[in-house]
Amino acid sequence: MMSKTRIFALSMAALMVLAFFTNPKQEQHEDAVRKKAIVLLKEQAGKQNEQVVDFGIQLFGNTLIDQFMQNHVKVENYYLFSLTKIRIGHQETTIGGGAFRFIWLSPKIDEKAAEIVQMIKEGL
Repeated sequence: MMSKTRIFALSMAALMVLAFFTNPKQEQHEDAVRKKAIVLLKEQAGKQNEQVVDFGIQLFGNTLIDQFMQNHVKVENYYLFSLTKIRIGHQETTIGGGAFRFIWLSPKIDEKAAEIVQMIKEGL
């Protein structure tokens, strides 16, 4: 019979291997942030302008959002999990994390909504 310590060690090793192979890819993090950015744009525009935002996104083909992603969003991979960070000015804020094929975005992204929308609109 195996000792509890050995069972625990083997379980932890199995969990770490599982975490390594199911850590979300950078593209998945970017996809989650891109979708959230579109939601934030629509919320900031208000109900009556929602169609204008949809039209603008179709017209410009996500160019402004892609630019924002490239310049301000960073994914740090720690192999067992990953973090999504956003840079506003000289300050980096963790806005999400990923593990086991899931990506969670923190409420901090909503707190920064106005700044994010402004950066997208200005194409910074």
